Amino acid sequence: MSRSVLADIVAAVQERLSQEPEAPGLLLKAREAAGVRRRKGRRSLLEALTAPGVRVIAECKRRSPSAGVLRSSFDPVALARAYEAGGAAAISVVTEPQFFAGQPGWVPLVRHGVGLPVLRKDFIISVRQLAETVLLGADAVLLIARCLPGLLLPELVVVAAELELEVLLEVHDAEDLQRALATTAPMIGINSRDLTTFTVDLDAAVRLAAQVPPGRLAVVESGIDGPASLAPLLAAGLRHFLVGGALVRAANPEAAVRELVTCRA
Repeated sequence: MSRSVLADIVAAVQERLSQEPEAPGLLLKAREAAGVRRRKGRRSLLEALTAPGVRVIAECKRRSPSAGVLRSSFDPVALARAYEAGGAAAISVVTEPQFFAGQPGWVPLVRHGVGLPVLRKDFIISVRQLAETVLLGADAVLLIARCLPGLLLPELVVVAAELELEVLLEVHDAEDLQRALATTAPMIGINSRDLTTFTVDLDAAVRLAAQVPPGRLAVVESGIDGPASLAPLLAAGLRHFLVGGALVRAANPEAAVRELVTCRA
């Protein structure tokens, strides 16, 4: 391929942003909404993940570029409630529309439907998208280091903090990790899937997670399809995971989450 899957997705996001005018006063509205949430109390993804035991961010995702449609009767709220009943620590909602068939409007629906922190997972490349994420009601946002060249990465980490959004900062290799650790993001997502090719290497993710220093929390993402694939990660001392496709495809998502959170090394 002349372009990577990630480059195609980012180009589509850039095109979408250029075609959709930014709402007047968007950032100001987001700051006001963040202040209201601070006064009312927010749901912390970091606190949820640092509780004892195996902690799973369970994902609501309709489709993926690599696997196609994951669940024919997709109801993000019902799915999130099943995850919560199964013991998930938090819910991830994939909102990218073109490649993942997501909808930003799922974020407020899911957040009102469960009592867990909600992570918006998308391809965020602008301050505008962070402001929109706050107004959708997300507690946290995924930032992907590889999508954010140069100073854009630390800028978005800082703005997210100002907007009361916790950041899960995703990396895939040592270069990504070095850039991530130069920011203040406390949660580092180690994606075992290479977003340029969509191939998965959990062993490489374990090696990279070992380089995350104390004081930062490593979350392994992608490639976990059940207790068998979780076992070697637990044996390596990892306890925090983001699991998507396997849970979405499960006939009983509640039981599938419970299987993961009750795993032992």
